[in-house]
Amino acid sequence: SLEYGESSLEMHTDAVAAGHRVLLVDDLLATGGTMAAAIRLVEQAGGEVAGVAVVVELLDLDARSRLRGYDVFSLVTY
Repeated sequence: SLEYGESSLEMHTDAVAAGHRVLLVDDLLATGGTMAAAIRLVEQAGGEVAGVAVVVELLDLDARSRLRGYDVFSLVTY
């Protein structure tokens, strides 16, 4: 649920298997909600999140607080 509607994130059931290490990559890290959902999907499938990489991170929205415990790398921060 979002403040302005509903959204969903899906992954093939065979995309990640137990023991797989996964690097999650996105163009923008704002509130961290999408990345947190992606992390949950990978971990529910038995995978391990090796890191999170984004092109742009919006620092004022403090997404890193939602992603504590994960290695987050940003190319550009605003």
